[in-house]
Amino acid sequence: MARLVLWDIDGTLLHGGETAAAVFDRALEAVLGVRPSSRPSMSGKTDPQILLDYLDLLGLDPAGVDLEAVLARLADELAAAQAQLRAGGRVLPGVREALATLAARPGWHQSVLTGNLAHNARLKLETFGLLPFVDLEIGAFGSDRPRRTALLPVALDRLRRRHRVVLDPSAVWVIGDTPFDLAVARAHGARALLVGTGRFPPAALAALGPDAVRCDLRDTEGLLELLAT
Repeated sequence: MARLVLWDIDGTLLHGGETAAAVFDRALEAVLGVRPSSRPSMSGKTDPQILLDYLDLLGLDPAGVDLEAVLARLADELAAAQAQLRAGGRVLPGVREALATLAARPGWHQSVLTGNLAHNARLKLETFGLLPFVDLEIGAFGSDRPRRTALLPVALDRLRRRHRVVLDPSAVWVIGDTPFDLAVARAHGARALLVGTGRFPPAALAALGPDAVRCDLRDTEGLLELLAT
């Protein structure tokens, strides 16, 4: 049976270190002339949502801010900091093996469902050598929709257009590390695997009632068996 596996990036596939968060500070300073003294919670949110949270912290009305200019600068700042991202970040345990195994599975499709802008998602995966394993043409990104729960239909539509494959959401697995990833799956009848490699420990994730929870992704064989069910 065909499957679509949609991976979160930050906290699930990799950790970007301080650089991944600092580029938001620099983008805001470059466009608005003010550097935030604190940061909102970023885990599981889309970049447009994070930007709105920053503006709230700064006491700025979004109506008076060129949001697209800030997001464009965010992409520029991450590209300029790619060397620091590589030096300060890392691929999480078992990820490379899991991605390679699923990429070789006949009839399965693998991409990302992430709050990152499409440009930033590509850059992060490329930086850590993960890009060859995923089909970004069928991915869904924060630059597509500001609400994460609206992203799964985007991926299904791109799968249909690119590969002429129509899947019921029950054949889709969303893999992430936050309650937001579970919310995406539940909103559309997909299944969710949550991994405790981000800010939320496995016990807290299990209490949310996902289809499965793992401490990390090192058990490649077990992962394949789970996703095939």
